[in-house]
Amino acid sequence: MTSPVQDRSSKPTLAVVGATGAVGSVMLDLLSTRDDVWGEIRLVASPRSAGKVLQVRGEDVEVLALAPEVFDGVDVAMFDVPDEVSAEWAPIAAARGAIAVDNSGAFRMDDEVPLVVPEVNPDKAAQRPRGIISNPNCTTLSMIVALGALHRSYGLESLVVASYQAASGAGQAGIDTLREQTEAVAGTDAGTRAGDVRATVGDYGPFPAPLALNVVPWAGSLKEAGYSSEELKVRNETRKILDLPDLPVFATCVRVPVVTTHSLAIHARFASEVDADHARDVLTQSPSVVVVDDPAAGEFPTPADAVGTDPTHVGRIRKSLDDPFALDLFLCGDNLRKGAALNTAQIAELLAAEFTPA
Repeated sequence: MTSPVQDRSSKPTLAVVGATGAVGSVMLDLLSTRDDVWGEIRLVASPRSAGKVLQVRGEDVEVLALAPEVFDGVDVAMFDVPDEVSAEWAPIAAARGAIAVDNSGAFRMDDEVPLVVPEVNPDKAAQRPRGIISNPNCTTLSMIVALGALHRSYGLESLVVASYQAASGAGQAGIDTLREQTEAVAGTDAGTRAGDVRATVGDYGPFPAPLALNVVPWAGSLKEAGYSSEELKVRNETRKILDLPDLPVFATCVRVPVVTTHSLAIHARFASEVDADHARDVLTQSPSVVVVDDPAAGEFPTPADAVGTDPTHVGRIRKSLDDPFALDLFLCGDNLRKGAALNTAQIAELLAAEFTPA
């Protein structure tokens, strides 16, 4: 539909694949609130969702069933779907002439697919031999904007990360499980004796242990040497984004009873000696970063403050007492916004500029 107040005919055409999902709904909100760089927007989902009508930019748009022909005439296609769906359909979109921006893990470590964070490595978006650009994992995205800024100033040499990941990182099933478990333990004495929480909550859902009144030192699936898939994503994706293929990265991923927003405790060692005040200034001046760092006044990032917002919130910035080249900090980022939908939208906006007349 063409708006009566704006001619969109000269703007590129966008397809949103997975428009009815959790990340897709955030994406539609972003498309309605960010700068309007798009002409036609096509909403695409599985055949069972075809025919639904969703609001985007104040207009009713009917959802189309995923099929090769929906990509005809599309300039950019954003994918917010499971890995196996992206693996099949992103190459089809590219073959029909669209640039695919994929939010799944299907192509992240493909040497011919750039892994892009616009605040860190926007130039990589132009290097896409397969016609596909990949979006990093939400845990990596929660920290990489801040780390990228510090790397530019000091030269990152090693990284130790402990993540505290929200239930929504496991999808709607994770959110539902946490809510059900929280209701089950509310008002009980569960948690005062070993086994009480396990006995009270019953179903663990997508988690290997109860999440309510608990923390679970596991996220993802088992991989080599006892590491989880989430931990290896943090390692491998950070290396690729920062173009540091041999960067030592030590990650432990923990699931916590928070609905949305991942948090990370970071110990970073650099090639140059660091200064906490200077690091604070670097982060303050960085796009997409908000510094909240006054412990004496009780001011530091928490998921409750970052949820529903776009920036990475950074605080507890400290020069190591034992290593003048090391910095410790704590940060929070909404895993459904910058951690998924927003970064995808930002990549797409970089591409839109290629199709918009100067």
